[in-house]
Amino acid sequence: MNQTEINTSLFKRLRFVLVETSRAGNVGSVARAMKTMGFSDLVLVAPRCADPLHDAEAVAFASGAGDVLQNARIVGTIQEALEGCNFAAAVSARLREFSPPVWTPRAFSVHVAGRGELRPALILGNERVGLPNEIVEGCNVLINIPANPDYSSLNLSQAAQVLAYEARMAAAGDTVDERGVGFHGDAASVTQIDGMYAHLEEALVAVGFLNANNPKKLMPRLKRLFSRTGLETEEVNILRGIARAIIEGVSGK
Repeated sequence: MNQTEINTSLFKRLRFVLVETSRAGNVGSVARAMKTMGFSDLVLVAPRCADPLHDAEAVAFASGAGDVLQNARIVGTIQEALEGCNFAAAVSARLREFSPPVWTPRAFSVHVAGRGELRPALILGNERVGLPNEIVEGCNVLINIPANPDYSSLNLSQAAQVLAYEARMAAAGDTVDERGVGFHGDAASVTQIDGMYAHLEEALVAVGFLNANNPKKLMPRLKRLFSRTGLETEEVNILRGIARAIIEGVSGK
């Protein structure tokens, strides 16, 4: 693969996001796992360790990947971390009742490598508690790494290494998008989809279908439903237009 191909491939599009990481050494280890597979975009969300980009343990564990570590960005929220991304994958060993579709690392990698318009992110949680439900429910897919059911524990950097390896293999080889050939519009960003959910919820409250004081599980179920569709920007705009028409109809405008 020549340099031009690398610059326009998954190697430059894929972002690794670490949420509330507790140990600086794990940040360094993830940087190393990424660099060995050719990836470099690393974002930390509210790390619990002090100065994770310069901590001695982080630097030592990064080994020859100090450039990935030093160029990592630290942000306060998952929304900031996903800015510019339009396909988010939560990584978790724990399945959730209202999770998006569950994919393997290979299925994710083949999908995003085969669609150049996608700007994907892999989101990994805290070493002890993982990812909160609200982050998982807001993602397009949940990645579960197949492992020994009697002992399925992977530490943070090990999980990152598996994901980076699968992404590299998909980026370097021939891939087939499971959605097949044909026209695909621009994938909607995470921010656009979040805005659609908020607008849809407002419309459902306006027509009395959703009780704002007792919402139960309606919105998580709808998020799970839409996450299976791979929403495009125009489709999000259509759904928001429907929500707007409902709200205006109820208000009599």
